[in-house]
Amino acid sequence: MAEIKQATRIQTSVFNALEKKLLVWLAGKQPSWVTSDMMTAIGFFGSLLIAAGFILSNLGVNWLWLAILGFIVNWYGDSLDGTIARVRRAQRPIYGYYLDHTMDIINEMFMFIGVGLSPWVHLNIALLALVFYIILSFNVSMNAHLRSEFKLTYAKMGPTEFRIIMIVICLIFIFIRPVRDYTHVVSIFRSVYIFTIFDYIALAVSFVLGVICAASFLGDLKYYSKVDPPKEGN
Repeated sequence: MAEIKQATRIQTSVFNALEKKLLVWLAGKQPSWVTSDMMTAIGFFGSLLIAAGFILSNLGVNWLWLAILGFIVNWYGDSLDGTIARVRRAQRPIYGYYLDHTMDIINEMFMFIGVGLSPWVHLNIALLALVFYIILSFNVSMNAHLRSEFKLTYAKMGPTEFRIIMIVICLIFIFIRPVRDYTHVVSIFRSVYIFTIFDYIALAVSFVLGVICAASFLGDLKYYSKVDPPKEGN
């Protein structure tokens, strides 16, 4: 099998420097029998906890603690799987790339659907955010293949910052009752919906992801037009 060229990782998130040092330290503390695949499985388990926490919050807001635990577990597994491979110099570029990024999509699918099945966000809004996330992930993978750049952050925000924001939102909902009790009746095409604060947050996230997708597409299209200009006569 032909060797695959490693894409340059572009990560400029707010907590990147601190997180990188922490992950390298944690990777060095793992027993030798702990593998990258185990960490990937732990990350997946974390996404299931997140989904379960949001779904079970239909029974009571304190189930959001389970979702918070899920975000921490997901971060631990998802962030350490690749770090362990790099620290041990045991990277598997083809297998690792395929497994990691396939599981990323599966993890996010469980997370977003779990949020959509909670009492806080309408499912169609959660699915809209998921669609934009998948489009952005596809764009990242395309650029990793075409220009050997693997961009992990946008506007100084990456997966870790997203998890922190979600944990903070969950804590606000747990401890500040007026926020979680707030509802607003919205009429859309003669259908009536009851929106919560979480619905508006999800809409804002969807809008931001949509803007990032559009800006990335136009910027990348301009770049590829320069490196692959039209031929004469076209």
